[in-house]
Amino acid sequence: MVLFSVTKKATTPFDGQKPGTSGLRKKVTVFQQPHYLQNFVQSTFNALPADKVKGATIVVSGDGRYFSKDAVQIITKMAAANGVRRVWVGQNSLMSTPAVSAVIRERVGADGSKATGAFILTASHNPGGPTEDFGIKYNMENGGPAPESVTDKIFSNTTTITEYLIAEDLPDVDISVVGVTTFSGPEGPFDVDVFDSTIDYIKLMKTIFDFESIKKLLASPKFTFCYDALHGVAGTYATRIFVEELGAAESSLLNCVPKEDFGGGHPDPNLTYAKELVDRMGLGKSSNAEPPEFGAAADGDADRNMILGKRFFVTPSDSVAIIAANAVQSIPYFSSGLKGVARSMPTSAALDVVAKNLNLKFFEVPTGWKFFGNLMDAGMCSICGEESFGTGSDHIREKDGIWAVLAWLSILAFKNKDNLGGDKLVTVEDIVRQHWGTYGRHYYTRYDYENVDAGAAKELMANLVSMQSSLSDVNKLIKEIRSDVSDVVAADEFEYKDPVDGSVSKHQGVRYLFGDGSRLVFRLSGTGSVGATIRVYIEQYEKDSSKTGRDSQDALAPLVDVALKLSKMQEYTGRSAPTVIT
Repeated sequence: MVLFSVTKKATTPFDGQKPGTSGLRKKVTVFQQPHYLQNFVQSTFNALPADKVKGATIVVSGDGRYFSKDAVQIITKMAAANGVRRVWVGQNSLMSTPAVSAVIRERVGADGSKATGAFILTASHNPGGPTEDFGIKYNMENGGPAPESVTDKIFSNTTTITEYLIAEDLPDVDISVVGVTTFSGPEGPFDVDVFDSTIDYIKLMKTIFDFESIKKLLASPKFTFCYDALHGVAGTYATRIFVEELGAAESSLLNCVPKEDFGGGHPDPNLTYAKELVDRMGLGKSSNAEPPEFGAAADGDADRNMILGKRFFVTPSDSVAIIAANAVQSIPYFSSGLKGVARSMPTSAALDVVAKNLNLKFFEVPTGWKFFGNLMDAGMCSICGEESFGTGSDHIREKDGIWAVLAWLSILAFKNKDNLGGDKLVTVEDIVRQHWGTYGRHYYTRYDYENVDAGAAKELMANLVSMQSSLSDVNKLIKEIRSDVSDVVAADEFEYKDPVDGSVSKHQGVRYLFGDGSRLVFRLSGTGSVGATIRVYIEQYEKDSSKTGRDSQDALAPLVDVALKLSKMQEYTGRSAPTVIT
């Protein structure tokens, strides 16, 4: 057995190590600076209760992006030095964010151990590679992201840190080989357990969905399927679930070999970046072949999803509403009913209408999955979602991209259970249009202005808040821009009081609410690594079923015009067009 010793390394603080909504994200070159990653990891250990570190089991894995393998070895050596009893690592350091949550909650080690938390190495949907992004976040014992009370402590620690602990003489562990390696240090044995991270996740999925009914759907000659992992970690799970478990053809998988740089692409599952899938599904400019009936994509760490039908895009806001409306009859896990539903504030109100019609508890929360986690831990929420391509349920405490795909396949399987041999299957588009016919349609779009000057972004937001003091002046300005837009009847900065722990989250986005149910929301995103990202959310509700089939761009054009001119977007940012439209 290899013996190791503990070294105290002197260090000094780095500026800007404040975790955002999903941890700390910076360029790889920033993380590669001597002591940079180590400072953040030690600050995290110091922020946790002693019993969650000393003698504890922690998970260390991520989406496999560039610098992950180095980071795993560094964190493992620091865990050993800080008295952690064992570290669980996904084979090749690959573990999707939802799978990490599932492993924390579900996995029991051979010695009966359970994890108390995890370092997740991901920058989610951000690009990867030597000059691109890296990220790290800590998830707690419930499987969800650390709450602000913990991330605030982590940040505070990063500003005062003077030393960190590391077992420099601990050999690197071969994380490509499944097995347990045992070492011995000043506080006793220390294990590194490298395991197949798909096993626990698949086991959990089988308790939620009827795999046999989905298998029958995929076996139907009339049903064709396509899944694009964008060279992220989802590819590992897609092969095991869709091909090996559900019988889909290998050819139905696109870009399912995980790569450190995501194949040079941007692993964000939207109509802009998932170009190959968009073309294959008949929505691109170069689409020629007959598209599949169903398509889906994932982001780098597999917590986000995009759902497509043949020549048809399902907005994430509609997706969570449709899953909620169909869950009880289509998904065994929900057969006894839903405890409640929730959405992030910028997400369209499509879910609100479903909740009202089905008499469900409903919650509107700030952006950030930890707010959903609180509701779920309290037994108040079953299904939730964000407009930023994140959907999930209380089976874990993260959004879950593959779960969302399996939910849609379950709904399609249920709708077609007596029709698999018929002339025409019920399609994704059929399901969405039937939903609009029942609940109305929320026309919705999001404009992202990425990497804009942070100072200019703050000035733009401050001006939008200042304007709210006189709605009469706002409405006068709006009428000069577009006379066919309704008046603003309320405007505010969204503030949330958590019904579980009473915490208050302020400055969560600027809202303009119109008399006809339309909304404009402006928010600064915390998921970028440089500059600022301004997100503009534009929404209009249409109850008249004869008007729910309009082109979304046409329906939203007046509000888009108002949003960009009211905010003075071009004047503040210098941008004549958004980076991404979703």
